[in-house]
Formats: sequence, C-alpha cells, structure tokens
Amino acid sequence: MATLKIMGIHGLGDHRNDPWDRRWKAVVEQSLGPAPGPAVDFIPFRYDDIFARITISPWESLKAFGKLAGSGIVSGVDWLLGRRAVARGPLDSAQYYLRWYAGYVVAWVENKQFRSEVRRRLLAEIDGRRPDLILAHSLGSLISYDAITSPEIARNVALQRHLQSKVIYVTLGSQLGNAFVTRNLTPGRIVMPPAESWYHLYNSEDDVFTAPVRLPGEPKFLQLDTYFDIEGFADHDAIEYLKHPATVGTLWQPLAMESARVAGTSARTLRRAAMSRFASQVSVGAVRAEDAERRRRRARGRVRTGRQRALLVGINDYPDPGNRLAGCVNDVFLMSSVIQECGFGPDQIRVVLDDRATAKGILDRMSWLVDGAAPGDTLFFFYSGHGAQVPAYNAEGEVDRTDETLVPFDFDWSKETSVADDQIYGLYSQLPYDTRLVMVFDCCHSGGIHRDGGPKIRGLTPPDDVRHRALKWRPDLNMWVPRDLPKLNREFSDVAKVQRQFTGASGSVLRLGRAMQLRGMTRTSYAQYKRRSGERAVGPYLPVILEACQEDQYAYEYRHGVTSYGAFTYSLADILRRRKKISFEDLVKETGNRLVRELKYDQRPAILGPKAILRANVPWMQNGRPGKPAAGA
Repeated sequence: MATLKIMGIHGLGDHRNDPWDRRWKAVVEQSLGPAPGPAVDFIPFRYDDIFARITISPWESLKAFGKLAGSGIVSGVDWLLGRRAVARGPLDSAQYYLRWYAGYVVAWVENKQFRSEVRRRLLAEIDGRRPDLILAHSLGSLISYDAITSPEIARNVALQRHLQSKVIYVTLGSQLGNAFVTRNLTPGRIVMPPAESWYHLYNSEDDVFTAPVRLPGEPKFLQLDTYFDIEGFADHDAIEYLKHPATVGTLWQPLAMESARVAGTSARTLRRAAMSRFASQVSVGAVRAEDAERRRRRARGRVRTGRQRALLVGINDYPDPGNRLAGCVNDVFLMSSVIQECGFGPDQIRVVLDDRATAKGILDRMSWLVDGAAPGDTLFFFYSGHGAQVPAYNAEGEVDRTDETLVPFDFDWSKETSVADDQIYGLYSQLPYDTRLVMVFDCCHSGGIHRDGGPKIRGLTPPDDVRHRALKWRPDLNMWVPRDLPKLNREFSDVAKVQRQFTGASGSVLRLGRAMQLRGMTRTSYAQYKRRSGERAVGPYLPVILEACQEDQYAYEYRHGVTSYGAFTYSLADILRRRKKISFEDLVKETGNRLVRELKYDQRPAILGPKAILRANVPWMQNGRPGKPAAGA
C-alpha cells in the first residue's frame, strides 16, 4: 500500500502551542476513506517563531489591515470587530487579530528579511522530505507559492523536476488573489507554479482577505468551490476546507482509489483521475456543444484557430430623463452587423440593452465573455452609453483616487452600481498573453450637460455631494480647488505619455482596462524581474483598448439623417466595412481624422495596448471579408 507524504503549511494566527498538524492529519485520513487506504506521512511546516521576532506596533497592524481591506475583496469592518469570531479567551482581542492576521500578511509581503528566512527554511524542508502533496492554508499559500516560484528553485534542478512531475499543490483560504498581495508578491500576475497540478479551494464566505484565482487556459489548475458558512472565525477554518465534499470527491477519493490500485502511483496519474472525475461533472453540456461545433466546421473544411466571443452593451433609456441618449442601442446593432461581416457568428455574440444592462447584468456577461479563455481566442467587448469619474475612498475613509466607470442602467454613484476597473480587472488581468481581448468604449469620463438641439455628450457630471469629495477650500483664494490626490505609481513609467495613458493627467485615476491595482512595481524592478524570469511578457494582461475620445474630451452622438449613433462608433464601423486590411493604430487614426475633419467634433479617439498588436491587422478581418458574411455564420 502506498504512503502519501503530505506537507502541511499552516496559515494566519499563532500556532506555536496549537496541535493543528494532528487535526489536519486526522481529517485527511478520514477523507481518504476506510482501510485499506494509503498511509499518511504528515510533515508539518512551522514558521511562527520567525514572525514572533518581528516588532510590529498596533498602529502598523492597523495600517496593514487597511492595505488588505482596501482591495475591496473583504467585508473588513465585520472582520475587524470580530462579529463573526468565536471567543478565544484572553487572545480574543482586536490587537491580537490585527498582528497575527493582517499584520502577519503585510509583514511577510513587505519585510524582505522575514520573507527570505521563511523561504530558505521551506525550500530546505521540501528538498529534504520530497512530499507528494503540499497543503497550504492562508498565509501558508503565499509562503509556499513564493518559495516554489522563486529563482532559488530554478537553481535546484532535481527539486524542480520533483515538484513538476510528482507534487500536487493545494491552496485553501488563500490570499494569493487579493490585489494587495498580487501587486506585491509578483509583478501583478499569478502563474502556474512548478507542480504536477494545482487545486485552489475557495470559499466566497471566507472574510480573511481571500480571493478566487483565475488561470484561464491552464489545464493543470483547478479552482474548487468549497462553500461553507459556519459559526466561527470568518469561515476561514482549514478543517472545513479539507473535509468539504468537493475536496473529498475531487481530490481525496481519487487519491485513495489510485493509491489502492497501484502502490507508489505517481501524482500525475492521481491528478488525471481527479481532474477527469471533476470534468465529468462540470460543464459537460458546454464541452459537448463546443466539440460538436468543431466537428461540423471540420467536416465543412472551415476549422478556425481560436474561439471568438463578443459582448455588446448599449444603454439609451437611463431612469433620469435628463441622462437619456438616442444612439446607443443603434450602436450595438451596427457593431453586431459589422463583426458578423468580419467573421463572428451570431451564436458567438451576446447583447444586453437598457434596463437589462444593470451593473450585475453587465458583470455577469463579462464573466461569460472571458470564461474558459485560451491562447488564440479573440474576445470583443463593446460599450455604448454614459461614462463617469467617481472620487473614491480608500479603506481609511479618505479620497485617494478617481475611478473611471461605465454607467450601468442602475448607476447611483456607488461602487456597487459601477463597472469600474475595481470590478473587472480580476476578469481580464490573468488572461493568457496570446488571447486577444479588444475593449471598445464609446463614452467619455469628463462629464457634461448637452443642450437641446446640439449633439449629446456621453458622460455624466457628478452630483454636488460626490463632486465635493474631490475639492478642497483655499481660504487665501476664497475658492474651491481640486484636491491633490496621491499618485498611484509615479515610477510606473518614465515616459510621460505612457504614465498619462495608465493613470490620467493627474496620476491618480484608475483607468478602465489598465489593472493599475496590480501594477505596483517601479519600471526598474519590472525590468529586473523580466530579465530574471526570461519571459517575453510579465505582469497583468493588457487588452487592446479603443476609446471614443481623449481623457479631457467629450464623446458625442451623431445624427445620420434621422437616426442617431455614437459619432465614434459610426465612423469606426464604416471604416471597418470599407477596408479589407487595417491595423488597430490606423483604424483609430482614420476614425479620428473623420471626426475632427469631417464632422468638426473636438473628439480624437485614443488607443492603448501591446505595441505589436496595435501595429498588426485587426484580427477579425482574417476570418471574413468586410461586406460579406462569413460562411456558415
């Protein structure tokens, strides 16, 4: 009978006098099933003694909490006040939780000496014991991920091969996907570590700074929904994760069956059994439909490389009559017809209009757009409606930035009703670099009020109470002036134009599609990381972004006879129809020339994206011919 060597790495809290390893081993043995089953050799990894030597004040711990809660992922106030915590005697205090929870995470991320010492100890332990599985809870997932993706592991070829061929990596209650952690632990992107497979156990009720992890197109990664809501501390208990039915059915039972069948079975075989079991239960209908479509296309000799999906959003009938527009729904139908002429099939396009285009409605469909994205796919997002800028609060209740946002039907100037980068960067930032995502925004964020008879402006001006957040009183001038907000990352680029493209003219704007929440490195650190990793691209995924106007301009509507459209959308669509081949850069340039020279609008479109893609031809043109529907579409 096989013996499973399992290394357990505990999470947050002081575990020096806690027999956590015995509890973990017991629940694993129980989950593996009754005898005869694999014997468990449990290897606990301990590191609390290192953190205990670090001095961190209550104020530093409180600031640490703010950094983590500021990501917007957790219900921080409930966590801090301990409303969901079980009483733990003398340790049940805010100071204890701040130090051993928020303080622990931030100290490990920001204290290089602490991080380095823990990494060296863990790598030595993995190298010496050569486990089959690594179970990493909470902070333990950060520690283990950092260790096995570090340059040190690349210098130990034998250990790297062991990890890649035989180790199942399991993270539970992990903060890896938390924006603060991702921004500081990596250059803003999570990658597949050297492991034979990776299971990420995620519970949406877990309040201890946890977040989902997305690795689109990675066959060796699987996120399991391990939902539970219990009485106790923040639904963060490792035991609940390990004994969850999804974990038992997808991980432990296949391990037990394969181990019983062949002693010493490799982790590869075990993973394949578990993965295949999971695949047989999830999304079977979608997989079958996609396979059937591939077979039909192959039979007709029209097999395409990569999948295509498009989401088109248009909102005319905002609840406030003063905010209503006339051309947005027309824009959606126009853009749908154009991309179908360029090769998209009607079954590859989803549309959401007017009162159905709520914040939730848009975000749900954006999840569909990127779901299952793989290298070679082409994804297209189009939005026509109002845009806005919202002065936004940080975790400490201070206005520290401005958020660009789309304006859904139910928009009320709150985060919950916005579609800002805070809400969407998790959807696109982890896309495979070889996926093409194009985002087109026919709106503006400067705000404005149109006059009857003139062209309508597609941007909202904040109400006075929201506008007040971004102002301060100057007694010496007897005037209100804009507040000086901190720069998001002043060392992001030494090219002023690039800095403006990502953070606006003020340097404090979270612009849509840029994932600046994850771009925390300086340009020097980024360059060093890129050289060390040897990768051609690192950091968050950057879509191709086409915007109707510059940051300080307005996006206007255009009357084509008696029919209204967005001036930008109509011109863009007409050029796409006329040109057989055109690059993204030339498309935007020609659209701008038409808006300025022919329509006399003070509206110059903007474009941002990887240079190599911007200079390449629009990919849709390769799948069909403008003016002629694609065969079979």
